[in-house]
Amino acid sequence: MAVVTIPGSKSVTARALLLAAAAAGRTTLVDPLLSDDTEAFVDGLRALGYQVVADGREWTIDGRAAGPGASRAEVFCRDGATTARFLPALAAAGRGTFAFDASDQMRARPMAPLTRALRSLGAGLTFQGEPEHHPFVVEARGIEGGTIRLDAGTSSQFLTALLLVAPLSRDGLTIEVTDLVSVPYVGITLAMMRDFGVDVEVDGGTYTVPAATYRAHRYQVEPDASSASYFFAAAALLGRTVEVPGLGRDALQGDLAFVRVLEQMGAEVRQTSTSTTVVGGRLQGVTVNMRDISDTMPTLAAIAPYAQGPTTIVDVANTRVKECDRLEACAGNLRRLGVEVDTGPDWIRIHPGTPNAGRVETFRDHRIAMAFSIAGLRTPGITLDDPTCVKKTFPTFHSVLAEVVQEIAREARLARNGEQFAAHLDTGSVGPE
Repeated sequence: MAVVTIPGSKSVTARALLLAAAAAGRTTLVDPLLSDDTEAFVDGLRALGYQVVADGREWTIDGRAAGPGASRAEVFCRDGATTARFLPALAAAGRGTFAFDASDQMRARPMAPLTRALRSLGAGLTFQGEPEHHPFVVEARGIEGGTIRLDAGTSSQFLTALLLVAPLSRDGLTIEVTDLVSVPYVGITLAMMRDFGVDVEVDGGTYTVPAATYRAHRYQVEPDASSASYFFAAAALLGRTVEVPGLGRDALQGDLAFVRVLEQMGAEVRQTSTSTTVVGGRLQGVTVNMRDISDTMPTLAAIAPYAQGPTTIVDVANTRVKECDRLEACAGNLRRLGVEVDTGPDWIRIHPGTPNAGRVETFRDHRIAMAFSIAGLRTPGITLDDPTCVKKTFPTFHSVLAEVVQEIAREARLARNGEQFAAHLDTGSVGPE
């Protein structure tokens, strides 16, 4: 069995950084993720006037319940969606002028539901390029509170950003959500807000947040379930066993439900309170709705050709507005590898087949790169045009995958040797006379 240590969750790290910044006092984060995205988030907090010491396994953040300490700042969000969406909301809770910009990739991603909400809460926004996109300037006068309506049908991050800063509002905030994707990510937000001392009242699609002060404390970041999906998929694809410690049955992250998809396909899943293990078997095609775990859609798409029978993934329109159009990226790469694929506006069907060797176009998307690296375990000669893009969330991915493959190969050799030894015993050719 290969035991894989997965870095801290990107989603949990980003939320914990903002909660710590908004809390009164010093918070220590244990085992946060160190990646390009979280470095951008830390740099942004520092620009906004927060003291952050990000060193080793424990990071400290000196929070301010009144919002950013700086009155002027320039924040470059790089490719990070959480940085680009959470920090402008935090800035709006302060007082001053805050300029935000991002990479070309992030500039193209939607922001309108959040920017419109911030304007309705009293912030002034001036766009310096395409309206409702980065770059823009926030003229912050504090968050008024009250009641707003929000469409979070393209990204749950719009709702999370507002929920996280709502306690800093003058009067509390009620958010009426008309559409919502990736619901489990909102569950992470609500659970972590409780951990930091603020309870949110939820009634259907209405979220009511009181004006309150977050409690600074020591917080453990759990491993990243989206990153773990690649190693669970490797176990399923190769018929081997992979265990991930730190992700048990009570983990916060909804993407751990990906193992249930593998279970439907024929893998065995074992969970304890502290770990999850996947044992590979003969894979069968499935039809599965991945609206709530859409970050793992590329993982399933990459291994689907090796299953018996077609695999259909539905209700994943939001994957078209991620770092790239992930649905089309998966379809195009699979076709280049010789796999038959059908697509629609919010679905993809992958037919069984034997992928050929070929070059995968990653579109600078870490999830495309990591997903198709797993396909390469079964098809020698699959290469990536940009293997370094994994630094966004998992800088050591390729070395960790190599270690897991070596362990799996070692166990396979031991198993073969054991089978040969047992055969010799059966024939009486080995053992005492």
